[in-house]
Amino acid sequence: MQATTEQEHINRYASSVAASKRVRWNIEDVIQNRTFDTRQKFLPDGLSKVKELTFLSEGEQRYLSQIQGRTYANIFGLVERYINAKVIEISHDYWLGDQTALEALIRFSDEELKHQELFRRIEKLASEKMPSGYQFKPQPDAVAAAVLGKSTWAVLALTLHIELFTQMHYRQSIEPDDNLSPLFKDVFLYHWKEESQHAILDELELVRCDRKITQEGRDKAVNEFIELVGAVDGILKLQASDDAGYFAQTCGRQLTATQREELETRVLRAYRWQYILSGAQHPHFIKVLTGLITEAQAERIQAALVQLN
Repeated sequence: MQATTEQEHINRYASSVAASKRVRWNIEDVIQNRTFDTRQKFLPDGLSKVKELTFLSEGEQRYLSQIQGRTYANIFGLVERYINAKVIEISHDYWLGDQTALEALIRFSDEELKHQELFRRIEKLASEKMPSGYQFKPQPDAVAAAVLGKSTWAVLALTLHIELFTQMHYRQSIEPDDNLSPLFKDVFLYHWKEESQHAILDELELVRCDRKITQEGRDKAVNEFIELVGAVDGILKLQASDDAGYFAQTCGRQLTATQREELETRVLRAYRWQYILSGAQHPHFIKVLTGLITEAQAERIQAALVQLN
């Protein structure tokens, strides 16, 4: 049975390499000399939650979706900084071993570097169409250093969570919405094509890592995963406050103090859904994670998530 399992794992690395070759794209394939059309939304309502802000006009809701979409792209660029560093680190295990697995991880790393460049290009294009004053507060290198200070198990669990919700967001919200900026929609179509394979590799490496740690090590790693989720929430609070302030300053009218407070609260709630809660509810993430941890550990994670609702 163990030999079969190992062969299945080998086959999954090989399938990932084949898929990477098949869906390979260049940044110019995505952008095609286009610019953003600010007459259209960037982020769909299912992710932005702008319809909950009933005091905003339709045009203001569209503008808020554009601000959120800009941050959405920037946060992916942020997390891919640490993901790439971790992928390069774990690839060392295959330098003198399984060359198929090594190729899969090298391709993973190369694609993450490309995604970072894509999102830098998207930020530049957004800045050309939107009012000045937007700031993306988190510093990618500082965030990556903090994340990489945690155990590989915790980092891979967070990464699997992110790359699964990336796929879910595209399939359930971005792809079906015909009112999004075509450029923004294409960015996440092409991103999804490669992230689908990354999630497979995340899972394989998380399971491999889990086999090598002790019960005590896993329990500590669960705590570190909870700490990482908390750190993500800290980033979201910072950016939600800044994005709400940017909207208030540039939307073309004066919001009341009550409206500004509700705006910030709702934007934070949307960001928590986008980057934490949607992934935590992903069926495959739940299946993988609960297959590795105890019931008591799962309850600790759930208790941490409940505080974010």
